[in-house]
Amino acid sequence: MAADGNITKDIIYDAVAPDDFESMLELDRYNARSTAFDKIISATHDHFWDPLDTRYIDFSEAFDMENTMILPEKFVGALQLDYVRDHLKTEKARIAFSNASTLRTFSSILHGEQGALNLSASLCHVLKDQGAQEYAANQTREEARHVTAFARYIKARWGRPVECGPILKDLLIEIIHAPEVYKKIIGMQMLVEGLAMGAFATIFNETNDPLARKLTQLVMTDEAFHHKFGKIWADRTIPHLSAAEHEIIEMWAAHCFQTLLFNLVAPTQNVGLYEEFGLDPNRVIEEMGKLINDETRREDMKEATNIFRVLVKTLLNAGIITERTKAFYALYVDIDELKGEGDKMVGDDIAEEGIRYLQEINFADKARAILIAAE
Repeated sequence: MAADGNITKDIIYDAVAPDDFESMLELDRYNARSTAFDKIISATHDHFWDPLDTRYIDFSEAFDMENTMILPEKFVGALQLDYVRDHLKTEKARIAFSNASTLRTFSSILHGEQGALNLSASLCHVLKDQGAQEYAANQTREEARHVTAFARYIKARWGRPVECGPILKDLLIEIIHAPEVYKKIIGMQMLVEGLAMGAFATIFNETNDPLARKLTQLVMTDEAFHHKFGKIWADRTIPHLSAAEHEIIEMWAAHCFQTLLFNLVAPTQNVGLYEEFGLDPNRVIEEMGKLINDETRREDMKEATNIFRVLVKTLLNAGIITERTKAFYALYVDIDELKGEGDKMVGDDIAEEGIRYLQEINFADKARAILIAAE
């Protein structure tokens, strides 16, 4: 029984209902394995790492939380307000506020990685092609180590994470439970993974914590390949869509992007943080609202690692954005400039450097080729 509403243009993305295990036992299926994902699967050996092995990363590495911000002040919007700065009278108070804000960032990443784990596992239940299924199983294993790694980092720096914000939570639930494979792939492999690559590149480049820098680079060595899975889907699906099908996919992607753009980093998502530091949440939200508008969003999205710029580029490179929705994205980013940048994604160079680091550990006795471009 095919997954309800799935838009399948290539047999390698053929899917069944999640409870239809009988289809997995069809004899012809065992001799029909696609080779489309073999390079990505084989490359798993190149970027293997273990968050529990100190040869790769040591979570006991100390950091002076009391006197140093994990992320610079410019990433904490509320600290740009006179009201907040006047309330947090000392430098240590501002550092504490900044690091508490960064806890929200890393908690969102942790929850996103948990979503990616569950989504990858759900693909194993519905994809019929053995190659696609094996790739999804590999990604599930990699997302599991990301959950472990970010949980250990948060425990080392703060003790425990905070709750998942409602906007991210609702999106993760929607794409994990969606019966349509296109929603899972666009939602996770493109939107959430694209969001993550932008966030990780920003943290890698800007953090004052060497442990956070190493962690994000290690995770990016995996995420760059997860992004390839989405690109293979786009290359084999988007050119073959009917006009009606393309509209369905394009409008759903635009809906998800708009939801994330206007809500993911909105001050309304941090009410608990403001209350924790004795601030009036309503006043912070009102004053932040005066600072955040389409003009500031456009300015922010000029940065190559801006998470929303990365999302637009991901959708553009996949062929999902057409004249129908181009004007909406063009409000915030120069579409022609993005096209001129080519397929290379932010974070690819960081990931390649990370793979070389992992190869020195995993293959000390032999040379290995970089497989970041595996597809």
